[in-house]
Amino acid sequence: MGNRIKELRNKLNISQIKLQMDTGIEQALISKYERGKRVPPTETLVLLADYFEVSVDYILCRTDNPKVNK
Repeated sequence: MGNRIKELRNKLNISQIKLQMDTGIEQALISKYERGKRVPPTETLVLLADYFEVSVDYILCRTDNPKVNK
């Protein structure tokens, strides 16, 4: 999962600090999520999915399809 968050962030060419500023998620937590040291709570997963415009399942690596099913 962490690699997926980092991959999405890198696709947008944004830093962890920029992601923090845009989402309010602390940079230290983003770093821990990306390194697999912590798992984001549900609310954070939803926030990240909305921010990157992908599904939560995509962030969790449960699918390779980033599209959000609505």
